[in-house]
Amino acid sequence: MKQRIFKGAATALITPMYEDGTVNFKGLELLVEKQIEGNIDALVICGTTGEKSTLRYDEHVKVIEVAAKAAAGRVPIIAGTGSNDTVYSVELCEDAAKIGADAFLMVTPYYNKTSQEGLIAHYNYIADRVSKPIILYNVPSRTGVAINPETYKELSKHQRIVAVKEANGDIASVAKTKYLCGDELDIYSGNDDQVVPIMSLGGIGVISVISNFLPNEMHEMCHSYLNGDTKKAAEMQIKYTGLMNALFSDVNPVPVKEAMNILGMEAGPCRLPLYPMSEVKKQKLIEKLKECGCL
Repeated sequence: MKQRIFKGAATALITPMYEDGTVNFKGLELLVEKQIEGNIDALVICGTTGEKSTLRYDEHVKVIEVAAKAAAGRVPIIAGTGSNDTVYSVELCEDAAKIGADAFLMVTPYYNKTSQEGLIAHYNYIADRVSKPIILYNVPSRTGVAINPETYKELSKHQRIVAVKEANGDIASVAKTKYLCGDELDIYSGNDDQVVPIMSLGGIGVISVISNFLPNEMHEMCHSYLNGDTKKAAEMQIKYTGLMNALFSDVNPVPVKEAMNILGMEAGPCRLPLYPMSEVKKQKLIEKLKECGCL
């Protein structure tokens, strides 16, 4: 039996910044505590939402370390350690494991991309050399390469490769992956607006953006479904759909940081090249926050 990392809702946590763009580590500790108080099931640190791509190596490692210390074993810490450099990714995994990461989230190689055969070689190379379980991260809109269901089947044979964060937006592909992999690969929704649809196909939760400020609600949505109350889960999915869409009206994590700042959570700015959202989009976001009772 493979190791299961979590069931329910994990937050793809932002990395809070000061106005000068430096990391707000005290703010990070407070966010971790707030997430745990909000019944979140796991935390993803230094993923896309955590602005991994603009964190220097030393910052990247320290953000994981501070989050792991703040969590103190109360929830699993999943470190974003994917890269388009296979050997670099192994090195980052090794350091993340030493400072408290319980698992790794590994995006597909971006920019240089690769074939399906290359994906199999890349992930198996890493899995052979790390000590923690791996969640594959499929987000072709950002990376330019997608993991095919047949490739998932091959990768699921490795004991360290236990799950996927599926953000390809293709429900039919999710169904095929479940058909081919069965219980050898846990499936998490990588899109907040597809949590219930993916769980209806055997998914066991979500790695969420909106849970940065609604952790309890996303936990409740997932566990309502897992406990058989599919009607309540569906109602919650529909209730928050407008807000979820607003959070992706600009490049993630620009809108979620804006929402958190509006709510007084001191997320701070994003680092360039990410740029503040327009006033029109900001007002639409405020409207949806009010509509859902967040404001």
